[in-house]
Amino acid sequence: MKRSYVSAVILAIVLVFLYVPILFVIAYGFIPNGISMSFFNAEGEFIGFTGKWYAMIFSGDRRLEALLESFWLSLTIAGIATVVSCVLGTTAALALHKWKSKLQAIHHALVYTPLIMPDILIGISLLMLFVACCVDCGFWTILIAHITFCVSYVVMTILARLQDFDDRIIEAAYDLGAGPWYAFFHVQLPILMPGIIAGGLLAFTLSIDDVVITTFVNGAGTNTFPTYVSSMTKHSRNLPAVFALSTLMLLFTCVLMGLSKLIVRKDNIKTKGKQ
Repeated sequence: MKRSYVSAVILAIVLVFLYVPILFVIAYGFIPNGISMSFFNAEGEFIGFTGKWYAMIFSGDRRLEALLESFWLSLTIAGIATVVSCVLGTTAALALHKWKSKLQAIHHALVYTPLIMPDILIGISLLMLFVACCVDCGFWTILIAHITFCVSYVVMTILARLQDFDDRIIEAAYDLGAGPWYAFFHVQLPILMPGIIAGGLLAFTLSIDDVVITTFVNGAGTNTFPTYVSSMTKHSRNLPAVFALSTLMLLFTCVLMGLSKLIVRKDNIKTKGKQ
């Protein structure tokens, strides 16, 4: 049987399309000249790489003060939104899994709706809500907006985990004398933890990356990292610092993914050992 190279070519094209832009982001974090955005001088000579942009980030250079403030704001909002979304999403997923009724069908539709709604519509709706409630846009409105759309992703991730959950395990825990809270924290929660972690990572990524919804609900002086970067890409001579900071964010994300894989792997080993 002859080997077909069509699938290999398609795979190579897809990998190039997905990962070459990321490689460019990493490379431009070492660019010497932030004005011309080039590794070559006026004579066309290669002038090498530099780590000064990373040094400026870690030293807290005043020229990057606004950029770093927006980064820490995004990190804070994403962290809080992830924790709150995991708590609310786990509760909602357990309710949808346990009780089946017409009311729960409406609940499921309300949870599912933000997944299919355009971001611009969610942003406008939330802005109109805050205006109607006379709430000034700022940190709290951004946080509420991020929790709003992150919860749905967490719920769907945990529901997928609950599809393989055997409810007889909880009944066995009750028969052995465990109370509802003990059975949840010591039996059900450890089994659901890989799904919660996966949902939390998804929520964190969506929150720290959001531009459209945040643009509608942010206020003066509360630019997040994506919105601030989108406003400086065409005129800032410190643009390579954005690429350097983005590379650090990429490394941080890879570390989180590695930790989640280790946790899931340990959980699977424990589950197989008990069986």
